[in-house]
Amino acid sequence: MLERPPARFTILYEDKDILVVDKPSGYLVLPDRYDASLPNLVRVLSVRRGKVFVVHRIDKETSGLVLFAKHEVSHAALSQQFEHRLVQKRYYAITVGALPSDEDVIDAPLVQSDRDEGLMKVDVKRGKEARTRYQATEVFKGYSFVELHPETGRTHQIRVHLQHAGSPILADPLYGDGKPFYLSGVKTHYKGLEEERPLLARTALHAVALSFVHPGTRERVQFGAELPRDMEAVLKNLRRFCRVVSFASNGK
Repeated sequence: MLERPPARFTILYEDKDILVVDKPSGYLVLPDRYDASLPNLVRVLSVRRGKVFVVHRIDKETSGLVLFAKHEVSHAALSQQFEHRLVQKRYYAITVGALPSDEDVIDAPLVQSDRDEGLMKVDVKRGKEARTRYQATEVFKGYSFVELHPETGRTHQIRVHLQHAGSPILADPLYGDGKPFYLSGVKTHYKGLEEERPLLARTALHAVALSFVHPGTRERVQFGAELPRDMEAVLKNLRRFCRVVSFASNGK
């Protein structure tokens, strides 16, 4: 039996060359090699739209923009743009703690972990180049809201880089503590249901914007995806119950 998809995805744009999807958290981009029943975009889109070509991917728990090509020519053109770092990507993350500065570049080479298959780690000697620009747009007591621009596209790059910088992504089970976010954790004298439901229970990372040269028109285009409800709910309550702190007051 196929697993029921966690939420509906939205096709934001489609023409004869490309297809842009706003992916909810919980969807894979490609079929899982161990469990084909897990919901994935390629399978669903292939049924609805015919064959699609994967240009890039984001993690299962990450929400936001995913770009597909609709034929081999556009696939080759888009893949070349990603390879030569001509695609501009922007992400939002909610992190635990504060980063070393409000704006900087994390330049930390990445390599696959020797101990844990599928995990990445920073390794200056053996790792491949990996760079992520970031700006902490809002800093709260115990949390940060961060805008990120990955300049390279390594596996788990943003997640590892934020962990390396001392501020892992909220609820990240691989590179953070994996703990869900509950309102009771930030609201003093919380009085709610005995079995409280978390406001967010997945890696708080969202692919918010994507800009590239359209393979058909040769013009630069840009797409955006609104922040999903779970991340919006966390931010709303952080703004309400967690005072804003400065980097200076953190002693950094």
